[in-house]
Amino acid sequence: MEKPLNKQELIASVAEAADLPKAKAGDVVDAVFGTIEKTLAKGQEVRLVGFGSFVTATRKAAKGRNPRTGEEIDIPASTSVRFKPGKGLKDAVSK
Repeated sequence: MEKPLNKQELIASVAEAADLPKAKAGDVVDAVFGTIEKTLAKGQEVRLVGFGSFVTATRKAAKGRNPRTGEEIDIPASTSVRFKPGKGLKDAVSK
């Protein structure tokens, strides 16, 4: 298995694909990530047709058990981000 693509490699790939200097491509990548983050923070979904959707999911507070001691613990409510791939992405990956 190949190593994961890191942010600098992503920026280099975007720079090459869009024929931009790496610094400008870095600004573009940061702007895209920042916009997705701000939109999700407002509770809105980010839907990119053909690629996928980023959505927030709220988990209710719950009771749990410490696996080591068996002691009951409170698990606080939390919000997480989920990604649902679109058909285009699914098709591209399943080749």
